[in-house]
Amino acid sequence: MQQVINSQKSFPEKTIFNNNINVKLYLPDINRGYYKGTRFDWSGIIYKMEYKNHQYFSEWFEKYDPKAHDAICGPVDEFSPIGYNEAHVDGEFLKIGVGTLRKPKETNYNRFSLYEIMNAGIWNISHEDASITFRHVLQGNLFSYVYTKVIKLLNDEFLLEYTLENTGTQFLSTDVYNHHFFTIDRHPTGPDIVINLSFNPKGKWRDADGPAIIRNERIEYNRCLYRGESVFMDNVYGFDPEKDTYSFKIENRCSRAGVRMTGNQKLLKMVFWASSTTSCLEPYIGINVAPGEKINWINKYELYEF
Repeated sequence: MQQVINSQKSFPEKTIFNNNINVKLYLPDINRGYYKGTRFDWSGIIYKMEYKNHQYFSEWFEKYDPKAHDAICGPVDEFSPIGYNEAHVDGEFLKIGVGTLRKPKETNYNRFSLYEIMNAGIWNISHEDASITFRHVLQGNLFSYVYTKVIKLLNDEFLLEYTLENTGTQFLSTDVYNHHFFTIDRHPTGPDIVINLSFNPKGKWRDADGPAIIRNERIEYNRCLYRGESVFMDNVYGFDPEKDTYSFKIENRCSRAGVRMTGNQKLLKMVFWASSTTSCLEPYIGINVAPGEKINWINKYELYEF
């Protein structure tokens, strides 16, 4: 995997750990932060996670730019925009975990664009040895909320615990997924990387003759991806939408390290994307929070050798 060279030597960061897991994170900071894009939630950027001599996250992209939409690493979340269609040109719309953004003159929202941040809110961060809490407080004329993400290490697993409290007068209706930029032992994407699902997945690949294949309850590769190549399926279906939980596993069969992810919400949809350096199953859930109410959800990740 090609090494990425940052343009800045240091960023605000923190380390948390337990007996089995060591995690290094970049912290949100509008002036000195590692990530200043407007696509992903700024909290919980894990650039290195070590477990029993295995590494689970790292920089997977070739070129670093703090304002690039995907120059980010770790299990990062993206919320769909709120209020975009209702906003006039130069008006505000909301991206949870980023803030309110200025709507330019354009036909449709583009997640790959960089938008001007109008209200970045305030980040409060606290930590213990084996956990870190990110609290994003946004107060505005249209949207107000308190968004909390806790990363907690427990033996051989880590949790992402989320709370979204609506402190404003507008309904917060969106969806969110975690991109899961796993780079297990920095192994190239190819036959040694396998994604195991809890159902028989179906869907249509963007490129029918690409290297990714579905076999029973697995997504596999029949060759390594070339540099600059990617595979994509925008609707992975076959799961039970009424089931209250979901799970999947990603394994490196060469280094014999894996991770099992479990969510405690109903699946809205699933997307799959991979490049030559990372494989990403993206589970979407729906978020609807009325004024004065809040919602909680949890992602659990079990690390293992096999």
